[in-house]
Order: sequence, then C-alpha cells, then structure tokens
Amino acid sequence: MSRAQRVVVTGANGQVGLDLIDTLAGVRPPGASATFEPDGRLVDSREFEVLALSHHELDITDDESVRRSFTNVRPDVVVNLAAYTAVDRAESDESNCFAVNASATGFLSQACQSVGAHFITISTDYVFDGEKGAGYVEDDATGPLNVYGRTKLAGEELCAPDDTIVRTSWVMGVRGRNVLHVIASRAAQNERVRFVNDQRGTATFAADLARAIVTMIRDRPGGRWHVANVGDATWYDIARYTGDLLEQGPDFVTAISTNELDPAPPAARPARSDLLIDKWCGAGWEPLPGWHDGVERLLAARAEL
Repeated sequence: MSRAQRVVVTGANGQVGLDLIDTLAGVRPPGASATFEPDGRLVDSREFEVLALSHHELDITDDESVRRSFTNVRPDVVVNLAAYTAVDRAESDESNCFAVNASATGFLSQACQSVGAHFITISTDYVFDGEKGAGYVEDDATGPLNVYGRTKLAGEELCAPDDTIVRTSWVMGVRGRNVLHVIASRAAQNERVRFVNDQRGTATFAADLARAIVTMIRDRPGGRWHVANVGDATWYDIARYTGDLLEQGPDFVTAISTNELDPAPPAARPARSDLLIDKWCGAGWEPLPGWHDGVERLLAARAEL
C-alpha cells in the first residue's frame, strides 16, 4: 500500500466530524449504512493518517495560526467542518458569523494552496433564495435570505478554483444536537409537536455525508457539489414519519405554516431549497440513501446509546 494520506479535519467534534473521524479509520459510525460505499471501495484503517482539530486546537479565524499549523503538519487534504451554524443568532452576530464562515474559509484555502494540500469545505442550501420552485443544481443562481447563508456564500467565493465545495442541508447525526433527537425525545415523553409544512429541503445524515466526503478526499474533484440524501421533504414530513416509526398516533404532529411560528424566527428561510445530486451521480458515485432510510437508521442507533 502507498503512503497514508495525511488528512486534517477542522470542526472534528461536531456531528459530521465525529462520523468522519470514525469513517476515515475504517469504522462505521453509529447509524451508518452497512452497504453505502459510493465509490465502491471499503475504507482501510491504514489508508489515512488523520489529525482531528477542534476550535481549542486551531483557531481557524487566526490566519497566521492556520498557516503555521499547515506548514508544520504538511497535510495532503484539509476538510473544513468548522462553522457558525446558529442561523437565527447570526442575524444579530454577523461579524462573528462572517469571521468563521467566510474569512476563515479563505484563510484555510490560502494555507492549503501554500503547502500543496487539497481543500474541501462545507457549504449550505441556504445560499439559495428558494424561488426556483424545484430542486437546485450547482450552477443555479444564488441569493441567500439570511446572514448565515450570505456568510457561507462569501466563504465559497474565497475558495480557490480547484478547491472542493460541498453544499449540504438539514444535517442530522446520532451524536450531536438536531431536530430528529428533539422529535424522538418528545415522543418518549408523549408530548405532541408542531412542524412547518411550507419549507421544503433535503435531509442529510451525518454518517452518509461523512462517507461521501471520504470519496472526495480520495478523488479531489474540485468545484461545487451538492451532497444530500435522496428525496425532498418538509420538516412536517420528517416529524410525521418519525412519529409513525415510534408508534405515535396521528395527532402526534401538527402541520403549521412558517407564519404560525411563535416566536417568529429572526432569520428568513427559503421556502424550497432541496438539493439535487445529479452531478454527484453523473460522476459515477452511488447516490446517498433515501431520507426515510436515514431516519430509520438514526432512530435505531439512538435506541442503542
């Protein structure tokens, strides 16, 4: 076997980061599919040498620290999972959100260029305004409605042409805080839930995204890529399916409109921002499993914790 690829992962303590570290070590993380190998290759435990970095170990908003770290480590690939993801809080904290999602992305990209490393960073469906009326492809016009989306788009624009930008959406993992855990916890307490049925997107399960990222680490495709589980849905659809799996009655979840949310969220969301993965499939890679399958796996793994 050739030399192990040296991979730096920022944001390694997040839900995708934890699953990616496992996957790079040849271990299937909790909730992972037993069969999803998009490039048709198993991950060998000796294939990657991984340096997992949290915010405490590397402040990505410090340009000099980033450059010094990469000069010392000499990575082959850097995967940036660090992000400011508090969408509503960002509306009143734009400078910090911009520093993490935009400026730091530029610092990381530049540092990768200086040491000859390939850079992979994660972006979002919220770069779109939701006005298209159907699923989005990589070349569609952007028009973010909130600070979070604007800062992520700014981060994309600070990347070098040969960097790989992965747009994803509605990420949920077994480890970490997300909407699916909230729904399951409410079901366990026999509490009803209300979810909007007028925001449509694509759910993405952290273990599946992690395995997809491994494919990109290997192939280093460059450019923008949409990566999400197959099938669009509303949050109401996901909550209803979760309730059915947890044997809740038909009154467990109530559909509401965004205008009925109380209090109203500070950040506007696109009405429809589902991501199409035609480009991914066109590259010869297996599509990510459907979102129903992802919900089933996450709930099963959650029950075993």
